Amino acid sequence: MDKYIEMNPNGLVRFLGKPAKEFTCSDIIRYCKENAVEFVNFHYCGWDGKLKTLNFVIGSQEHLENILMAGERVDGSSLFPFIEAGKSDLYVMPRYSTAFLNPFTDVPTVDMLCSFFDREGQMFESSPQYILHKAHKAFTETTGLEMQAMGELEYYVVADADSLYQTPDQKGYHESAPFCKFADLRTQAMQIIAQCGGNIKYGHSEVGNFTQDGKIYEQNEIEFLPINIEDAADQLVIAKWAMRQLAYQYGVSLTFAPKITVGKAGSGMHVHCKFTRNGKSVMTKNGELTDECKKAIAGYMDAGTSLPAFGNPHPLSFMRLVPHQEAPTSLCWSFSNRSALVRVPLGWLKPMNMAAAANPQDKEIAGKHDFSDKQTFEWRASDGFADTYLLMAALCCAARHGFEMPNGLEIAEKTFVGLGVNIHDEKNKAVQEALEQLPGCCVEAAQELVKDREIYTSKGVFSENIVDYMIKYLTAFNDTTLRQSLDAAGLMKLVNDSIDLG
Repeated sequence: MDKYIEMNPNGLVRFLGKPAKEFTCSDIIRYCKENAVEFVNFHYCGWDGKLKTLNFVIGSQEHLENILMAGERVDGSSLFPFIEAGKSDLYVMPRYSTAFLNPFTDVPTVDMLCSFFDREGQMFESSPQYILHKAHKAFTETTGLEMQAMGELEYYVVADADSLYQTPDQKGYHESAPFCKFADLRTQAMQIIAQCGGNIKYGHSEVGNFTQDGKIYEQNEIEFLPINIEDAADQLVIAKWAMRQLAYQYGVSLTFAPKITVGKAGSGMHVHCKFTRNGKSVMTKNGELTDECKKAIAGYMDAGTSLPAFGNPHPLSFMRLVPHQEAPTSLCWSFSNRSALVRVPLGWLKPMNMAAAANPQDKEIAGKHDFSDKQTFEWRASDGFADTYLLMAALCCAARHGFEMPNGLEIAEKTFVGLGVNIHDEKNKAVQEALEQLPGCCVEAAQELVKDREIYTSKGVFSENIVDYMIKYLTAFNDTTLRQSLDAAGLMKLVNDSIDLG
């Protein structure tokens, strides 16, 4: 059996003996019949970005075939605020490649993500998932490349405090249990997400930890591996759904809120990007970043002020994006620099063999090895309140824009800051002042989207109506002076009112 199949945590992949992307309707039926599956669940995201659920109890094989082939009707006006109630019906159709055995049910249940279709049987143009599909298609047609992505889910667990094994305030980075109180929740979540089809890189505790009003607040992170950008969005929404269910079983609160209180580390949802041609990375060549990579980064620099309209769609998002913190505020990129908007992390740029140096007893791994295909770059502004599909679609549009700009490489050179240059340091004030700044609120993000709308609407990716709705939605927050005027009590009210968003 293929090693990918043999060790795959998704039970359907192992049982059917094929990758999930090859699943057919007949495969799902066979799995259900031979594993006594009683329920099928459809999942799909509404405008709030949360996973919705529609349950089916299987009555017969004919009934199951009907569910899988015909899909079902749903009320679109209850899912998307821009749909009128008078013409609200949409179809939801399962995507067999997303099937997994539900890890939370007592009765065997197969779950699948769905796509939305209109009354003519066409993909629903304004579905965030379909907008992402259009964005990726347009990117590939323009560049000849496939875009891959991986998300980082930072989150806080909030629970009753105890006095044992305390970690110093804001010093929780990569702590082990028992100083990390919710390591078991994190590792169990990773196991469940993998069983649901998620491709996980690793998990660890993060910097943020503190005690307040008898509660412990502990920050953790689960990071994924680069895969097709459309699949990357799918696995993030499944992961959020699974993590919240597990936290509920633990009796604790789990939040993706970008800011949790005054003076403590916020949570982002950074997105690493990678580009391939015929399955091979085009990020580096001869130990240097390629022009393709730099052009994509230039697109992020040029569209950087409007991307927060999709990646930071709430006033609380901009409480995290403040100067002199690790979160970025200036439009620049750099190597291994967390004050930059786009960071190029360590990437095995040249052949080396650290494994042999660490393990001199292993003679089978001698010689240098090339791992440069692991290189990515990281967009650092977005947070967990973003609609995952719309964020990924916007990033895909911005990357394509970088290839379309005749001066892309010039912009990349102009916005580069050197390794180790902290642009928030007073001695680098001139560097920061020469750079364009991110918007400071939702209203400003909407204004930037007005200026940049063609980046997103070109090639029919985002409809004009959706962009208009986003501008209206963001402007309605009326938060132009909120960041300056909000006191600690006001911030906590904003946090408590929005803690379960995203």
